[in-house]
Amino acid sequence: VLFHAFFPGNIPQVEVAAIKHISQKEMEPFFGDHNTLFNRIREWQGKGFLVMLAVKNRIAREKMQRELRDNYLSGIDFVNYQLEKGFVSPTLQIALVSEKDIWGKRNISPKRQTHKSKEERLLAEDLKMGDYVVHESYGVGIYRGVTQVQVEGITREYILLQYAGTDKLYLPPEKLDLLFKYKTSEEKEPRLNKLGGSEWERTKSKVSQSIKDMTEDLLKLYASRQARQGFAFAPDTPWQWQFEDAFPYEETRDQLKAINDVKRDMESRRPMDRLICGDVGYGKTEVALRAAFKAVMDSKQVAVLVPTTVLAEQHFRTFSQRFAPYPAAIEVLSRFRSSARQKKIAGELKKGAVDIVIGTHRLLSRDIEFKDLGLLVIDEEHRFGVAQKEKIKALKEQVDVLSLSATPIPRSLNMSLTGMRDLTLIETPPPGRYPIITYVMEHDEEIVKDAINAEIERQGQVFYVHNRIEDIQQVYNRLTDLLPGVTIGVGHGRMKEEELSRVMMEFMAGKFSVFLCTTIIESGLDMPNVNTIIIDEAGKMGLAQLYQLRGRVGRSSRVAYAYLTYAPDKVMNETAQKRLNAIREFNELGSGMKIALRDLQIRGAGNILGAEQHGHIHAIGFDLYCRLLEEETARMKGAEAKPVNNPQLDIDVDYYIPENYIPDSGSKMRIYRSLLLAADLNEVEEIKDEVIDRFGKMPGPVENFFQIARLRLIAQSKNFKTLKRQGKNIEIQMADELPPDFAKNLTGLKIRQKNKSTLLIKYEENSLDALQDLLTTI
Repeated sequence: VLFHAFFPGNIPQVEVAAIKHISQKEMEPFFGDHNTLFNRIREWQGKGFLVMLAVKNRIAREKMQRELRDNYLSGIDFVNYQLEKGFVSPTLQIALVSEKDIWGKRNISPKRQTHKSKEERLLAEDLKMGDYVVHESYGVGIYRGVTQVQVEGITREYILLQYAGTDKLYLPPEKLDLLFKYKTSEEKEPRLNKLGGSEWERTKSKVSQSIKDMTEDLLKLYASRQARQGFAFAPDTPWQWQFEDAFPYEETRDQLKAINDVKRDMESRRPMDRLICGDVGYGKTEVALRAAFKAVMDSKQVAVLVPTTVLAEQHFRTFSQRFAPYPAAIEVLSRFRSSARQKKIAGELKKGAVDIVIGTHRLLSRDIEFKDLGLLVIDEEHRFGVAQKEKIKALKEQVDVLSLSATPIPRSLNMSLTGMRDLTLIETPPPGRYPIITYVMEHDEEIVKDAINAEIERQGQVFYVHNRIEDIQQVYNRLTDLLPGVTIGVGHGRMKEEELSRVMMEFMAGKFSVFLCTTIIESGLDMPNVNTIIIDEAGKMGLAQLYQLRGRVGRSSRVAYAYLTYAPDKVMNETAQKRLNAIREFNELGSGMKIALRDLQIRGAGNILGAEQHGHIHAIGFDLYCRLLEEETARMKGAEAKPVNNPQLDIDVDYYIPENYIPDSGSKMRIYRSLLLAADLNEVEEIKDEVIDRFGKMPGPVENFFQIARLRLIAQSKNFKTLKRQGKNIEIQMADELPPDFAKNLTGLKIRQKNKSTLLIKYEENSLDALQDLLTTI
């Protein structure tokens, strides 16, 4: 038996005969670029490799075979198998490419995007066996997979949840919208709730009350800010248009929205206080540049406050370059300037001789006064200390404030805070930006050497992250032996701030090719020339930390590479293995709103909402917290959402997905989710076609499963609360009272009204198709 990839530990009844080290790496993703794939196949075949394509989808397989023939490629084996990820092994001389490698991830999901808000409320499809979940009515439990249960001869499928003690909950798939994955940035595990107790209701009630108090405070604060009078900046001038036309890139949709939001705020009489959230390299600085130019055009001064010296110097260079053709005086206040120079800048600020000043907390010192400050730009405010934040608060009083943050927040939170906090998200990556190709592998010096040399050959630079200061010098010695002639700089947290800043500035200026460092890589820095990162012992780092580190590369139009390595001969524990497997999945742009980024999102939410709310997020999980916040803010704005009618169906047929048809519970959950999201009968058919295409002809219980999904949509459209069928007896209960003409089309049938909202029907036809026809006529 050969165990591939991570070697599992403690396998019962397995004696390890030998561990064979095979040199290999994961297959690179091709993102539908067939020309690159075909060129790679030619390279492999030229080296004598066996090339295999694992394509389960029949139509895709036949299409690929035709394309290979058209490009004169032969001798390629096709494997009829659903493979998650391919690999290349020089040792075995094999290249195995998966369907996902060729085209990216294929989801079984509705095509239309008209029900986005509903989709965001549903459980994400990343649920794994053993994950903690939160049921809206029963609290925190553990997901134990999907199981079939037989009651009175009828077999149904349920999602099995384990609660405290021996308590279990069997949740029907159609109630999936009540289930959330438990998410928090805390490392500790949550406590399971007990079914039937009052503890969960008390917890939820406490959180709801706290959310209510917080939203009331936010609304009061927002109202008082609206009432204040500030300076209204003039509309854009021809110079402003000229300045903006000089921007060398195409603005993204989100970036343009942010720019328009800021200008609208600046031109109004009330003081601006807007937060722009967006990843590094997504264009927040350009928003600040245009706001600063607008302020200077109205003879106002601008202060740009940043948390670190290196970031101040980077902003100073950027502002100086963009403002070069215009008569604007720009200065920087940081430790890189002498005391005499700092004193001179302070005097010029007071006289109004400096238009824009960029600086660290030095800007908050008592000797700094402005003649006429009009705009304050704050980068990463949450990284300043409590005392500094108080000074920032005083500085904010009567000027326009633009805050920038690279810590993301979820769109759902942004929507909830509308009308209470002026906030704009920049989620669109710049045009031409590629996903970061990520390799998770045993540490292999030859691969490290090749990766670094390949980056240097294309005139790029490399981050090499080693998070132990104790032996970082040994790593430096090893790298200098491995890479003769390559210049390497070293940086870590025990260096003096001036020395560390100097090394980082030299790296940014291109004075050396490799920066060997701990995890201190500056999160706000934009280094478009660094497009390879190698992380030592990645299994020891947290998921959010790995995501942030990997995000230091890929800031330009070049393809970027991340190598997450772990020590050879090491049996990894399950947590580290899951961590690395998860980060490997995040190649797709915009995937930041998924698992690896959840910790950062929750931190981002904590930065905005405060420490008390962060505690409540831990108590009930982030997703349920966001739903409660959404409901409360809607109520306060007088726009309470009408509850979605999700009718309960009880039909006397077997409907489930057998193990021998789809053994993987993750795939089943995706199908449940897709059917719940389906907006109409056509979408149900599309999902059914995809399932048949992928898994083959459906057995009877699966056909019934899809038929029940159709019946649910019809019942929903007609405002049914419940639909039951037992033999020839059908019972329909409406969500409201029965309309007078409800049964006018049901001629020739025995009908009896049970009460104001319930109708009983005797129906001889037994098939589900016939039941669908009947309901359609009502």
